[in-house]
Amino acid sequence: MAAQNVARKLIASHLVSGEMTPGAEIGLRVDQTLTQDATGTMVMLELEALDLDRVRTQVSVQYVDHNLLQADERNMADHIFLRSACRRYGLWYSRPGNGVSHPTHMQRFGVPGATLAGSDSHTCAAGSLGMLAIGVGGLETAMAMAGEPLHVTMPEIWGVRLTGALPPWVSAKDVILEMLRRHGVRGGVNRVIEYHGPGLASLSAMDRHVIANMGAELGATTTVFPSDGRVRAFLRAEGREDDFTEITADPGAAYDAAEEIDLSALEPLIARPGSPGDVVPVRDVAGREVHQVVVGSSANPGLRDFASVAAIVRGRQAHPRVSLDVNPTSRQILLDLTRTGAAADLIQAGARIHQAGCLGCIGMGQAPAIGRDSLRTFPRNFPGRSGTKGDRVWLCSPETAAAAALTGEITDPRDLPMDPPDVRLPETSSADHAMLEAPPPPEEACGAELEKAPSIGVLPELDPLPDELDVPVVIKVGDDVSTDEILQAGARALPYRSDIAKLADFAFTRLDEGYPDRARRAGPHAVVGGRNYGQGSSREHAAIAPRHLGLRLVLARSYARIHWQNLVNFGILPLEFADEADYDRVRQGDELRIGNVRGALAGGGGIEVRNLTRDETYRARHRLSPRQRDLVAAGGQIPHLRARGPRDH
Repeated sequence: MAAQNVARKLIASHLVSGEMTPGAEIGLRVDQTLTQDATGTMVMLELEALDLDRVRTQVSVQYVDHNLLQADERNMADHIFLRSACRRYGLWYSRPGNGVSHPTHMQRFGVPGATLAGSDSHTCAAGSLGMLAIGVGGLETAMAMAGEPLHVTMPEIWGVRLTGALPPWVSAKDVILEMLRRHGVRGGVNRVIEYHGPGLASLSAMDRHVIANMGAELGATTTVFPSDGRVRAFLRAEGREDDFTEITADPGAAYDAAEEIDLSALEPLIARPGSPGDVVPVRDVAGREVHQVVVGSSANPGLRDFASVAAIVRGRQAHPRVSLDVNPTSRQILLDLTRTGAAADLIQAGARIHQAGCLGCIGMGQAPAIGRDSLRTFPRNFPGRSGTKGDRVWLCSPETAAAAALTGEITDPRDLPMDPPDVRLPETSSADHAMLEAPPPPEEACGAELEKAPSIGVLPELDPLPDELDVPVVIKVGDDVSTDEILQAGARALPYRSDIAKLADFAFTRLDEGYPDRARRAGPHAVVGGRNYGQGSSREHAAIAPRHLGLRLVLARSYARIHWQNLVNFGILPLEFADEADYDRVRQGDELRIGNVRGALAGGGGIEVRNLTRDETYRARHRLSPRQRDLVAAGGQIPHLRARGPRDH
């Protein structure tokens, strides 16, 4: 047998259908699932619609980490519903305040060699443990819980060889920012990124989590690291060394694409406002006035990340202009910060310590002032994601964040008048289990009732795709439009995540406040998009809410992976311009026609789109497998399953 890399070993060991040829559709057996509350309520409604008796995975966990602010009754009502659904269907329940899903899952449930499907795009962070962890839409996660394979396009394997060791004041965040500086937000599309080489020895498992987490910002299917001695040390510290399995690339293993990073040559980097891919050296933008610094999020979740900030600000005060906010990523991390004294250092420096959760990363609190610079150790800075229209959010390492907190301006931490922080972490973690509820036994679970408040809605009825599409273009958008712009997160919109009819009022309003009203008047309609349409969050609400308003066709230059699949799952036809120049020819308000839609789909990848308004015809293509064509034609995954008749769940 030919030498294999880690990614292909993981895929091969879970392959249930298809061939491992890049571009082909494959089916994978799923061992674990992860859901969080912003997406989990829809997943639980989908399990109900599937008439599932009990999850069929080895482990499924529902986290409550996004919607923690209880400004009214809706968030707590969702928490009660989620807990009841966990009892009914056999999931673990992570209570509010226990922690952000990704680092908490890594600490408590991550197992080298396992597959993980999660209804959150940063599920890929678990690749740090040698897992094959893929972020997908909620419906695909529900299907995995029901024992169905996870279908993905077989990616290329992109080998990134690391050499050297990180210099002082440079950390793991700068590694992934360097990848984004080189390749932008589309560089990893249809690829798994596998890190290897001698430089790995200097990166802890949680350092690798930082890098794997933001592989989502490169557009990658996922990121994998080997399961080696550093992973074993992490599991030992968590009291789970028995879960360790060594998984490394065979000598001489080849990759479809190759890259090399000399860690010792890296410098502090920062992503400018608007995109994680707009990365420059910190020194290039030094001196800009800063008003907010936020430390935390799944992108920098480890004890070291917080302890580094604490060590830098120890005995000093944050600049009086700066709001220094600290979001612990788990209850366990907060306990360790307290026991080591780092929490006291942060508080004495003027930091505000918040509850463990996503918070400002998802626009739930900590919204910055308009036009004032905010530095954050977060994974994303799409316009408005912070909750402020006209925000200026920069992404950086904990070291760069701490430097700005002290000086009140963007500062290369190497220019601080101090020695690099000497961070020494405890050999064992607090390993806190108190806020994790295990699923009840099956005989008890079958009698559990779903507790639904009036704010818990129902799945919309999804009708089949018509055989003749005559649809107006209700909105046209540009390149790299994110799901945060299609359907915003934040404190205004997300409390309605279980009420699709109300949530639809927010569809596309970050880009065009008139879209919901125009869409309702138009009924069935189309959206035209640029390149990388739908990047960012896996929230399927960005497909469901426009579908509720009548969206049946998206015609774009190209798509981000998860959103493209979410469109398919809810019966929206995703087409690509065969000639990208035709994008410029279409205008909002144009009437588009596709005749004999089912015949066109069955005939292969090419479809003619007629612009009746301009008397033009465009060639378009789809990338749908035969399975996906059936889903779109049926109106989506759930009506397709219902049409197949009862299933043994």
